[in-house]
Amino acid sequence: MPVSDLADSRAATDALLHALKAGRWRPRAIAAFLAVAADRSLTQAALRPRALGQLTALHSVLFAAACGRGGRNWVAASWTVSILHLGLLEDRDRLALADVLTLIRGNLPALPAGSGPRSGLMALALDMADGRIARRQGTVTPFGDYADTFADAAFWTWFTLRREPHRTIRAAAVAAWVLPVVAVTATGVRRGRMPQRPRPALLRPAAAMQVLLAVRHLKRHLSAPSTATPAHLILKAGLGAARP
Repeated sequence: MPVSDLADSRAATDALLHALKAGRWRPRAIAAFLAVAADRSLTQAALRPRALGQLTALHSVLFAAACGRGGRNWVAASWTVSILHLGLLEDRDRLALADVLTLIRGNLPALPAGSGPRSGLMALALDMADGRIARRQGTVTPFGDYADTFADAAFWTWFTLRREPHRTIRAAAVAAWVLPVVAVTATGVRRGRMPQRPRPALLRPAAAMQVLLAVRHLKRHLSAPSTATPAHLILKAGLGAARP
């Protein structure tokens, strides 16, 4: 059966990786891998018009609310990556509420809320909410699982590079998200099949780092000296002049 016809996303991924390994990772094998993967992604997206419409509507709203050209490019990239992974919805034909919250979290850097002092805490709250809602409503899918990983990597890498001034903490935070992804991907390519991700063990340091970064950012904002407004300065000057 062609890979594009496989309904199970894990079986399709394993078939693709097996073909890549059989081709000894030569340029021709890599090109074939990318072509077949793209074909399957587009085929699976076409089989889910309702989810495709939901994704497009959500990203249209995010695009309209995005800050500047950089924000709009971020939302466009999110839409493209999401479309290419719709096959991970498996037997579902629509997005769940948890998926929507995850995608909003991944796009926080493009939105005005992403620049606020509580953006880190907002990302943490959305992260906890989407997981609980998915389990409570029975809408856990590989799409949500991978979207959660992408959202974490995208938001927290951006947050760290833009908001964290300490170099050592920046390096440790990026490593906490990048190393597990690299390790799992490299293992899958080498073995010719995707390994089971030991998610709790690998992501526990990353979760702790997220809390640390969010709290540090909020603390820096709260401890920063407030800037007096022109009205306050005028009032202060007037009171000083009125004193004998």
